Amino acid sequence: MARPAFRVDAVLVQAVIAGALSFAHLHDLAAAAGQDGWKAWAYPVSVDLLLVASWRRLRSEGPSRLAWCWFLIALVASLGANVATAGLLDLQQVPAWLRILVAAWPALAFMGGTLLAHSATDHPAPEVPATTPEPEPVASPEPGTLPAAVTEAEEAPALPAADPLPEPKPEPTAPAVQPAPAVPVALVDHARKVADDYRTRTGTPIDTDTLRARLGVPAQLAHAIAAQLV
Repeated sequence: MARPAFRVDAVLVQAVIAGALSFAHLHDLAAAAGQDGWKAWAYPVSVDLLLVASWRRLRSEGPSRLAWCWFLIALVASLGANVATAGLLDLQQVPAWLRILVAAWPALAFMGGTLLAHSATDHPAPEVPATTPEPEPVASPEPGTLPAAVTEAEEAPALPAADPLPEPKPEPTAPAVQPAPAVPVALVDHARKVADDYRTRTGTPIDTDTLRARLGVPAQLAHAIAAQLV
């Protein structure tokens, strides 16, 4: 891609021409006021630097009384030199007041540059309201009444029902011991005869089941009879 051809800016050319003319007029005025050599060239540099510094302060930080003051001082110095060297002033016989202004300019420019570089920006003070609104009085509760937060008790959440404890199991009770039935003497004698006959025939004592079967009595009664036969 071809680069665009260099184009001369008319505004830039105009600024260079105006700056060169102003620079030359300040140099001529300083030399006519007795500032010869390099000092005559330092005056236009000092005026232009103060003008640029004050203008930059205005552009970067907004309107400021300090910046406007030094901008006007530098502008009057530059315009005054241009007008004085235009034939209205005899540069061969410079008046004393002009020599005094030219000689005092370095100190004046130094003070202006220092203030512009190290002073704080002028900001308007924040507006303070004339009166502060008083807080509205809080109505106190009437005697005998409680606030709503106290009268309306919050319902506590219901707790889950506890599981019922298991009922203790009843301990097993021992069966009641029934008393041994009374055995008639005649029944005991008859049972003894049956037992003797069984021993004689078998050679072994009779057992309770056989005795119960031979006598035809309940098992409990048979046990009672067998206990008496021992």
